[in-house]
Amino acid sequence: MKLTIWNKGVRYTSLVLFGVALLIGPNPSIAQSDEATPTFGGDFCTRSRLTGNWGGLRDDLGKKGVFFDTDMLLMPQSVLKGGKGTGTEFWGNVTYTLNLDTGKMGLWPGGFFKFSGISSFGNTLSGEVGSIAPANATWIFPSVFKPDTALMNATFTQFLSPKFGIFIGKINTLDLVHSEFYGDYRSQFMNTALCAPMAGTMVPLSAYGAGALFMPSENVTLSVMALDPSGTPTDNSLSEVFSDGVTFVAGANVKIKPWGLVGHQSVTGIWSNKERTSLDQDPSNLARMLLFEKFPRLGNPGPILQHILERRFPGLLVPVKPLNHEDNTWAIIYGFDQYFWQPDGDANRGMGVFFNFGFTDADPNPIKYSYMMGIGGKGVFSGRPHDTFGVGWARTEFSDDFIPFLRDRLNLGLDYEDSIEMYYNFSIAPWMTVSPNLQIINPGLKKTLCSNGTLKDVDTVVVAGVRTYIRF
Repeated sequence: MKLTIWNKGVRYTSLVLFGVALLIGPNPSIAQSDEATPTFGGDFCTRSRLTGNWGGLRDDLGKKGVFFDTDMLLMPQSVLKGGKGTGTEFWGNVTYTLNLDTGKMGLWPGGFFKFSGISSFGNTLSGEVGSIAPANATWIFPSVFKPDTALMNATFTQFLSPKFGIFIGKINTLDLVHSEFYGDYRSQFMNTALCAPMAGTMVPLSAYGAGALFMPSENVTLSVMALDPSGTPTDNSLSEVFSDGVTFVAGANVKIKPWGLVGHQSVTGIWSNKERTSLDQDPSNLARMLLFEKFPRLGNPGPILQHILERRFPGLLVPVKPLNHEDNTWAIIYGFDQYFWQPDGDANRGMGVFFNFGFTDADPNPIKYSYMMGIGGKGVFSGRPHDTFGVGWARTEFSDDFIPFLRDRLNLGLDYEDSIEMYYNFSIAPWMTVSPNLQIINPGLKKTLCSNGTLKDVDTVVVAGVRTYIRF
């Protein structure tokens, strides 16, 4: 009897606790028992996965705690006007996920393993768009702007009680940034600045680490996580983990229901003691600084700025002073989402608003402030209960110390970048969604380098695309 109560408590807590992101909001990512999918069976139009139940094998494995998924994203996008140039490219990725529930496997209660790998393919539009925050978050992983394959997540989670759990392994931090209306690049906004707060750009995309979750009540979740600050999706070696410091991420998330409508309030703190190259440098050190600091969530703008420096100021390529360094960095992020309408109290449908604001030390973090806000909806039309939509705006304000020499001498901008995005996510079947998407971006980098060495203005860019998400 006690074991039955324990298992029920663990399953309930796993859905709630790991339904809350360590960075911003709810998302079942570190542990996932797939309780929401009791069967993979059904006809072609109603089954949860395209390939169905594999003759009953999939349901049998699920009952024994083994869940395997393969998901594909297909994302053709076009630059309609502005930017560095018009054009169309096709990009996609495939995600392979294995979840193991040790309780259902008959081993011990409260344990979860999750393994997830990603393969990307195609070509990005990064060169044509010209924005600093990539117009598609999937362009930056597993590698920045090029096809690759990597292990993004390999974690073990153990609940020691229904209210407390610990986890360890390689953590995909992008899968932790999820709220009711933003954070899931598979079905919500695609622009990086609307997927994750840009103030958290110093947090690695995927890194080894460990953490803990505590839920004092069903509406409050507290979390803390320690990450290797130099981790990358393509680096699986354990030999130098935490050799150059640590990045801590701590958060609190509170579920609220004003007037019976679902909402969430969250606050996150980020701190790292890794020694990083300071943004405050003698002009002769700019080339070396851009080489060492890559800022993957910004699409690594260093090479572009370095090419401008090489062509326009070649005399500054020979450093005359040692690099300046900073021995820590921090950021604080606040966010909320709140439904203002839900039909008949249905928690899975309705319309709401979201807001997020982050601020940082602005050195070595190249971002000073980040904002995002917008409106989102789920199942707004009674005849389309599984469709979703969103309209959002994001602003990324750059540090005053981020390449001031080039900004002042060449009028490059680099003050702020604005992005507006709108999408409608059509649910074709439980295993397939199709999302037309439109973005209007005012790029932070106002000029681009032509082949002849001259600088050309970069105008407001309009990007259109269609995202197809298929669960096999």
